[in-house]
Amino acid sequence: MRKTTLLLILLVLVLASCSSVKTTEKAINSGNYEKAISLSVEKLAKNKNKEKNQPYVTMLQEAFKKATDRNLDRISFLEKEKNPDNLETIYNLYQRLHNRQEQIKPLLPLRILSSGRNAKFKLVDYTDRILEAKENYASYLYENGVALLNEGDRNKINYRRAFDELRHLDNISPNYKDTRNLIEEAHAKGIDYVFVSVRNRTNQIIPRRLERDLLAIDTYGLDDLWTQYHAQKDRNIQYDFDLELDFRDILISPEQIREKEVIKERQVKDGYKYLQDKDGKYVKDSLGNKIKIDKFKKVRCKFYEFTQFKSSKVTGVVKYIDNRTNQLLQRFPIQSEFIFEHIYADYDGDRRALDKSFIELLDQTSVNFPSNEQMVYDTGTDLKQKLKHIITRNKFRN
Repeated sequence: MRKTTLLLILLVLVLASCSSVKTTEKAINSGNYEKAISLSVEKLAKNKNKEKNQPYVTMLQEAFKKATDRNLDRISFLEKEKNPDNLETIYNLYQRLHNRQEQIKPLLPLRILSSGRNAKFKLVDYTDRILEAKENYASYLYENGVALLNEGDRNKINYRRAFDELRHLDNISPNYKDTRNLIEEAHAKGIDYVFVSVRNRTNQIIPRRLERDLLAIDTYGLDDLWTQYHAQKDRNIQYDFDLELDFRDILISPEQIREKEVIKERQVKDGYKYLQDKDGKYVKDSLGNKIKIDKFKKVRCKFYEFTQFKSSKVTGVVKYIDNRTNQLLQRFPIQSEFIFEHIYADYDGDRRALDKSFIELLDQTSVNFPSNEQMVYDTGTDLKQKLKHIITRNKFRN
């Protein structure tokens, strides 16, 4: 049994090895040289001198040469085109050539056992070409970023594009010239400033607390890289957009008390009596004591449930206004409702007839109804969440 298991394991390993070789060959034949290189390096890193890993030595040699030739041919073509948009690709290709060499260096030398020689890998120092390509690309990014920054006055999107371009430059070549100062400038000029206000177009008075809560913009977490919301105007800022929350209607219901009557009946214990037989004689236990049994009687109770009810409903519209053109960009309806409900109870009769859920309500008493102002204010939490939802889903500028 053990011998059979070992044979099966060996068979699986052989098949897996053959499959891996075929996968690597297929990658080379389909031009996926990077995959072939990765598969070969992975196998050889475990044991480069193992005879069964010899196919990976020759495949790595072939894939490395073909990948290198393809990259160099592509670089030659792009350099002859003299298109500035190719500078990033050229830089990345030189980096790829360098990284590929670094990937196989730890394995060298690799011996081809059948011919008794080492596999050939032409290694080149690409340092100077990488630095030259990096400088060319950095210069291109810098000039492009500065040009976009100078064109920004016509459209803030250009400031944002300049920001992206210059930040990318700073990642590639940190502290290149005055890049970081230009990044700060592009960011400051690319920000949209939004003034948020609340307008009351109803005949009701809006609680000042509610207005303050709605305008507590810092609690919304709305500010992002390119948008800042202010509830207080800064004289030094020219606001790009206005966001207005217009209250259109406030409805408050009358105070209501709804009554419901329920009659409950139940059999309850009411003392005990002595058990008698059919002849009217008392039945006794083994010790001679009379046997007691529970007595039951039907009890009845009227249960009165009272529900205090009052509701408020606020409706309005959220408006997005472009201050440059004084045009209404978008409008969104907004609505919030708050319901006050309090339940208490009373009874008449024997409370033993009541279930536990009824008895718990008997501990409650009537309370004062909230004022109209409090009712409107209590809509604020839901209203604030809905306002935040509208703002986060509908940006002023994409």
